[in-house]
Amino acid sequence: MALDSQILRMTMRQWATGVTIVTSLAGDARSGMTVSSFTSVSLEPPTVLVCLNRDTRTHAHVAQSGVYGISLLAADQEALSNRFAGLEPAIEDRFEGVPTRTAQTGVPLLVGALAWLDCRVIQSIDTSTHTIYIGEVVDVQVHSEGEPLIYHNRRYRLLVDTSTTER
Repeated sequence: MALDSQILRMTMRQWATGVTIVTSLAGDARSGMTVSSFTSVSLEPPTVLVCLNRDTRTHAHVAQSGVYGISLLAADQEALSNRFAGLEPAIEDRFEGVPTRTAQTGVPLLVGALAWLDCRVIQSIDTSTHTIYIGEVVDVQVHSEGEPLIYHNRRYRLLVDTSTTER
């Protein structure tokens, strides 16, 4: 018997995650989307992965260009997360008015993010609806020691420091 996808969705809502915006480009066309399916794979060589829905423009651009960027959002960037998640349908160009810069691959990276990673695809794994893109990190920059934007159970959250000692 197949697992009910709604049960899995409800279960995965219990997993707190940081929020990123994955960006890419194909020619002069830029694309970006809010993604929480992101993780580090290895430090040697430096690799990370993202999972992208195959029905998205960003997926098409990564497949065509072989490059992507990941901007790790800060706690005060909820509006950017919503914009790149498509929750503001009146905005046609998600990059309009959003300051960006580029690094080695030329993908747009969001100014003001806690950090960004500039990546070249070294492997892709197709699944039923998504592709897992493993990328070699070719450039990285940490911009802030601020707090990350956290998402849990369909809501943005703030971290609370519960440690009693400094590490």
